Amino acid sequence: MKVMLGKDGLNKTWQTEFPEITKCCRCGAEARIGFVAYEGIDDDDSPIYPRNHVQYVVDLHKNEGPGWPHDCIAVAIYFCRECLEPTALYNQA
Repeated sequence: MKVMLGKDGLNKTWQTEFPEITKCCRCGAEARIGFVAYEGIDDDDSPIYPRNHVQYVVDLHKNEGPGWPHDCIAVAIYFCRECLEPTALYNQA
């Protein structure tokens, strides 16, 4: 798992680029990007393949349905300007 601070990490994603600002999941105010944590993406932005099934979040628990990721993930963490609570957006390969 790698981490990039602020706007530099918005493109470290498996799908659409993360937004710089999102709505706080608790109070609805503006939440700004803090950092992005991502896995399965090499330093040159290419996917790490093949994976060895021990180094990713998906491998921590058995996937028994919609309650757990099915592949490599990227998670953007935002902090609310009003209540300071974190909001997370994620996607997966």
